[in-house]
Amino acid sequence: MYALLLGILLILLKYLEIGPVANWSWWWVLSPFAVAAAWWAWADATGYTKRKAMEKMDQRRKDRINKQKESMGMGPRRPR
Repeated sequence: MYALLLGILLILLKYLEIGPVANWSWWWVLSPFAVAAAWWAWADATGYTKRKAMEKMDQRRKDRINKQKESMGMGPRRPR
């Protein structure tokens, strides 16, 4: 995500000819997009994206269960 934002910022600076970026080659300006694409390819190939999504869903489920227990006056279970 950061590489994508950096790429957009560099394109904007290059287009508006602001600062030293105006003299840079387009290859350097567009390189953060290649880094972002490589990151997304690696994250999808290794299962990182899916694992993070599953962890988020599990945490939301646990929070929902604990909230329902608290509303019934039972309180969450303590780990053994």
